[in-house]
Amino acid sequence: MSLIVFAGMFAACSNNSNTDKIVDKDSVKNGKAEVESPVKTILFFGTSLTAGLGLDPTEAYPALIQQKIDAEKLPYKVINGGLSGETSAAGKSRIDWLLKQKVDILVLELGSNDGLRGLPVAETAKNLQSIIDKVKAKFPEVKIVIAGMQMPPSMGAKYTGDFKNIFPELATKNNAALIPFLLDKVGGVAKLNQADGIHPTAEGDKILADNVWVVLKPLL
Repeated sequence: MSLIVFAGMFAACSNNSNTDKIVDKDSVKNGKAEVESPVKTILFFGTSLTAGLGLDPTEAYPALIQQKIDAEKLPYKVINGGLSGETSAAGKSRIDWLLKQKVDILVLELGSNDGLRGLPVAETAKNLQSIIDKVKAKFPEVKIVIAGMQMPPSMGAKYTGDFKNIFPELATKNNAALIPFLLDKVGGVAKLNQADGIHPTAEGDKILADNVWVVLKPLL
């Protein structure tokens, strides 16, 4: 999905940022004072995995998270800030634009494209920390969720081990919640991935949504 599409989505959300409310309709029916809760924002910031490459936008896991939120009538809206091909370095620059919108929860899913390119682990970790620092500087009360990723064995034992450790180390350092492995139960399962063997099918993204929800829900 292109950045232009996300820009439109973002603009729409921004236009409603000061007016979105959750209203207790039962109170209105009973003649009681209207109860309103400001709608908070969850930004999913990541790669093509978050963007839902090859899927209808409604099938991408952030959209499925919104469905779960709506089903429980929670006062949160999701912004899908995924971009195909995004590296941690590019994300470090792009996050500034997205921070024009109030962010209450950041779900950070970046690093996989760095790993597939064999970029230095220390560089990826530094870039991800810079993104977190920028978000916290703008919104000190933000809650952070870090999506853990892993590399295939073909990248070598040391690299895959060091790469895997980036995410729990960042979570510990930043007092963030951790999704141990975003692609748990999906990665390497042929029937749950598209022909490229990398991007999940619609059924695969349902599992990704479950992997995220179990960590995200306690923060809502």
